Amino acid sequence: MLEPTVSESIRINAAPEVVYDLVADVARMGEWSPEATGARMSKVGPQLGVGDTFTGTNKHGIARWSTNCTVTQAERGKQFEFTVEVKPFKISTWRYEFVADGEATVVTEQWFDDRAGIRGTTLKILGQALIPGSRPDHNRRNMQATLANLKRAAEAK
Repeated sequence: MLEPTVSESIRINAAPEVVYDLVADVARMGEWSPEATGARMSKVGPQLGVGDTFTGTNKHGIARWSTNCTVTQAERGKQFEFTVEVKPFKISTWRYEFVADGEATVVTEQWFDDRAGIRGTTLKILGQALIPGSRPDHNRRNMQATLANLKRAAEAK
């Protein structure tokens, strides 16, 4: 298994299924992420399964953009993963793992940079115009904020 480019974890005082349900309802991601604003899902209902798709919506400063996403892992209370594409290019993979820790859950958010080869280098250069600086550092800060906001939401249930 490939190592993630960036990985962050947090302990949340809620059951794995509760936290999973929040994350897997991708339309709600804007409630805790500083960059993702939500999603339009290809099917009705909050629970997406493997192979389901959604359009992720994002913002950074005045820039707004959408991405095509496909769910690649969906095991309630265990793992939720999706790939991100700007057709026809695969950009990244996002994975959330949920591990029970007594009555709490350790949630790990991982980002895999899938921009490889010559096309990947071109995509990285174009990405710098949208979000200057180190993408891993940028995503790490956003992941820390997302997980802290997710913790507040899950523990308020």
